[in-house]
Amino acid sequence: MNAPQKRIITREDILPMDEYERVRKERRAEVIALKRDRRMEVGPFCTFHFECYATMWHQIHEMLRIEKGGEAQIEDELRAYNPLIPNGRELVATVMFEIEDPVRRERTLRQLTGIENTCTLTIGNDKIGAVEESEVERTKEDGKTSSIHFLKFPLTEAQAAAFKSPEVQAVVGFSHPNYLHMAVIPPNVRKALVLDLA
Repeated sequence: MNAPQKRIITREDILPMDEYERVRKERRAEVIALKRDRRMEVGPFCTFHFECYATMWHQIHEMLRIEKGGEAQIEDELRAYNPLIPNGRELVATVMFEIEDPVRRERTLRQLTGIENTCTLTIGNDKIGAVEESEVERTKEDGKTSSIHFLKFPLTEAQAAAFKSPEVQAVVGFSHPNYLHMAVIPPNVRKALVLDLA
């Protein structure tokens, strides 16, 4: 994975399901290994999964395999997942709040109203606010936020250059009063994400 990532999945990239079944085990192992270097924890129960062409290609094929919607489903999946492939001047993350106990999960998500609006990526002295990818509001009117958010961090050319420099610290975090947590992006994750900024 030393080359810059592809930016869009086209219909031509989608394998017939019988062909996908033959390569699924190998492709799944590859994407699991890839995801290890694109994952980081922020606070006690939040995980960032940084997406790319390969993770979204796998996700689309898995959705087609599970739902068996055939040709009619393909365009829907491309529309849903192509926006989660970074465009060369942004980082894109699926952010998951993972709480096993359902009672505690319900209570906690109600305490995190609007948390998606408090997420930032700080590169050196520059703070970049996350942009929600989906047009669907992830915090409901009753105040309960979703356990999954799709966030983008749009970068300027200077910010992208700074991110590529190991000497400049990069931190992801939240300023939500009920979830004041941040974490330095680990070196292995940062090395993988540099490929998204090309």
